[in-house]
Amino acid sequence: MGTQDSPSDSGHDRPPLALIAGPTASGKSDLAVRLALALKKQGRDAAVINADSAQVYADLAVLSARPSAEEMQDIPHRLFGSWDGATACSAADWAQAAREEIVGAHAAGTVPILVGGTGLYLRTLLEGIAPVPPIDAGVRLYARSLTLEEARAALRREDPAAAARLNPNDTTRIVRALEVACSTGRPLAEWQAAKVGGIGGSVALHAAVLLPDRAWLYERCDRRFGLMLEQGAIAEVEALLARQLDPALPVMRAIGVPEISAFLRGECSRDELCQRGAQATRNYAKRQYTWFRNQPPSDWTRIESHNVDLALHFASLLQQ
Repeated sequence: MGTQDSPSDSGHDRPPLALIAGPTASGKSDLAVRLALALKKQGRDAAVINADSAQVYADLAVLSARPSAEEMQDIPHRLFGSWDGATACSAADWAQAAREEIVGAHAAGTVPILVGGTGLYLRTLLEGIAPVPPIDAGVRLYARSLTLEEARAALRREDPAAAARLNPNDTTRIVRALEVACSTGRPLAEWQAAKVGGIGGSVALHAAVLLPDRAWLYERCDRRFGLMLEQGAIAEVEALLARQLDPALPVMRAIGVPEISAFLRGECSRDELCQRGAQATRNYAKRQYTWFRNQPPSDWTRIESHNVDLALHFASLLQQ
């Protein structure tokens, strides 16, 4: 991903981009608004841009914990609820929309503040996307008809480096690497080395990753899901189910949707729903926590306290 510029870097000739990332329930949205208000006190406009793969969907206002108008505090918020659930928002789709929002913000003299927990979205925006051509339909059908063991064996023949690199149980990535190698005649790593469209080199990045105490985070996850049920999450899923969308769509697989769907079918009690939903939220937060601890560049600020000192962690941005 894009690296962060220090105050002495020539990167400060580039327009600023703030980024607040981390697991769900870690306080990202509140911090983004606090940063925008701090910039506003300096006479600088700011806009918060969503980088969460659930908050992009209009159908998931409650279950995605989309900020309310009161929580936004009159700070412009972009790409929240911008996609209808019937249309999947890929990382490439989101990155294109985010690029447009960032360019527009810079043209208006506004500081864009990315906020979200979807690492793939952020990586695609900053690093770009591999220009892999469309996969041949016959190749796709072949690759997806294989068992995991057969797919691994085929990948060892077609792309030994990928076969050695990938987790042997990661069906999705193994099939993807196999499809690319068979369809294009080139290994996936070769395509990934030729990524295009990333903006990391054209902005002065001010990035912070929230990694608060896990016990504190998981308690917030539990409390959050309970509040969502009180605030209309069940009705939200009822409305979603009434649309009879393809169950494979991302909006149908978002945290809380399968659990509430099971409750509505009578497969679990309200108490069991609370337990399942809270557990699913904690599991998701745990995966995000691990990703954001290990994947972003080492110079991205890691903040382990839930009491964030803006003046300290965003000093270079606030001093510009």
